[in-house]
Amino acid sequence: MKDIFKFFQNNYDEKDVRMVKSPLRICPLGAHVDHQGGVVTGMALDSNVEMMYVPRNDGYIRVQSLDFPDEEYFHMDRVPEMLPGFWGNYLRGAVLSLQQDQILKNGFHAVISGKIPIGGLSSSAAVTTAYLMALCDVNNLIVTKTDLVQFSHWVETEFIGLKNGILDQSANILSENNHLMAMDCKTGEHQLIKKSPSMPEFEVVVVYSGVSKALIGTDYNNRVEECKVGGWILQELAGKEIVPFNEVQLSDIPVDIYNQYREQVPGRFKRRLDHYFTEQDRVQQGMEAWANGDLERFGQLMFESGDSSVYQYESGCPELITIFETLKECEGVYGARFSGAGYRGCCIGLIDPRYKEEIKSRMDSVYPIMHPKYKDDYKVHFCKTNDGARIVSNVKESLVL
Repeated sequence: MKDIFKFFQNNYDEKDVRMVKSPLRICPLGAHVDHQGGVVTGMALDSNVEMMYVPRNDGYIRVQSLDFPDEEYFHMDRVPEMLPGFWGNYLRGAVLSLQQDQILKNGFHAVISGKIPIGGLSSSAAVTTAYLMALCDVNNLIVTKTDLVQFSHWVETEFIGLKNGILDQSANILSENNHLMAMDCKTGEHQLIKKSPSMPEFEVVVVYSGVSKALIGTDYNNRVEECKVGGWILQELAGKEIVPFNEVQLSDIPVDIYNQYREQVPGRFKRRLDHYFTEQDRVQQGMEAWANGDLERFGQLMFESGDSSVYQYESGCPELITIFETLKECEGVYGARFSGAGYRGCCIGLIDPRYKEEIKSRMDSVYPIMHPKYKDDYKVHFCKTNDGARIVSNVKESLVL
């Protein structure tokens, strides 16, 4: 935070400095079900995308990144088209998303940065939220948290072109520290489940693989369509009305229909169904375990979720699978699974803080040897949970804390 403030001061002679902290997130349970209207869980981390900004009243936006080259600079009346692979796409999308039903007159100068390797922790949702909140702030717009979730989701699905659900945005925006956020992606309703006082202390381990390929270049969208095909087949087998393909969601199919007809579903489509319906059961069990302070059970469900992601949903890559299997063998790891879509990025786990050195040492002895291509990029981080995205009211005071 001090680095970004120093950079900002050196480049902008402004007094009305504002800041938004938008956290990275984990999804301990609820893998690959949000795009099917399922129930997911999420928690925000104390690692953030941070953006300092000052308003400007001429409609221009200028953003510099401390993590990527170039800068983004345009007038809000002339938003550039999406440029594949460019970090500024999320800013462009944020402006267009708000402009659908809001009037934007004021832009901003900003500097943005995130300090942790961020593939798999939904940095895209974090940066999009930061842009949206800053735009709302400088234009005095009153927007609810649930509205922010929808604005951010539009950016990823309609502007970027990723067929994801609302997990990332919900965890980033709605989370509260010491709570498990549970979101019904079909209804948009969420609840915050308070951590039981009896729950032992834990931290989050984030093991970054070094693999950073973009989601649009993976099988992510293919898996979404395979889930829909599986749902289509179940509807036909059960003699139900066949809805248009784009409207198929597994959350609309009762679990008893799945149980009755799953053996008749062929190949990979059955495996996708198996993952969805067993994952939904794990989410429900996990919510109960969290409320009861049963971290051992919660962690075991995470391991089961990870196995299902590998063998039923068939996500993952060799690097992530190595990390996952290694974490399973580490003492002090309650549970672990892939983070994000599971084709690149991170594995995450909940751990006993007393075993941090042993966990890192074990990972260092395995991963760089098995995947030497990524030995210089791979990292092990330890984080704690925190609140969701928020605007920092007094930047200078926060620097002292």
